[in-house]
Amino acid sequence: QVQLVENGGGLVQAGGSLRLSCATSERIFRRYVMGWFRQAPGKEREFVAAINWSGDSTYYADSVKGRFTISRDTAKNTLYLQMNNLKPEDTAVYYCAGGAEWVGPDAMFRYWGQGTQVTVSP
Repeated sequence: QVQLVENGGGLVQAGGSLRLSCATSERIFRRYVMGWFRQAPGKEREFVAAINWSGDSTYYADSVKGRFTISRDTAKNTLYLQMNNLKPEDTAVYYCAGGAEWVGPDAMFRYWGQGTQVTVSP
C-alpha cells in the first residue's frame, strides 16, 4: 500500500509562513509527478502546485503563485510546500498527492496523503 505522510500544518497569523512536508516511497517519489491540493470547508478540493520527478518543472495555481514554492528532496524522498505571506483564505486541509504522469492542474494523481490542517488567522 502506497503511503504519503504529511507534516507541518498548524495555526499561523496572516502574513506568516509554514512549510509542509510529505514523505513517501522511493518508487513513487522518483518516478512520478508530485503535487499539493487543498480543500477548504464547504468547498471542493483544488489544485495548489505540482512538480516533476527531476524538479525542473513546476506549476502553480494563480492564487498561490509568488507566495508558495514546491520542491523535492530526492535523497529523502520528501516533497515540500513552502508557504509565505499566508492569507486567511489559504485556510484548508492540505493534501500531498503522487502518481501523476504530467505537471498540471488536470493531471490524474493516483496516490493521496491523509491531509494536514493549515489555519491562517486574520
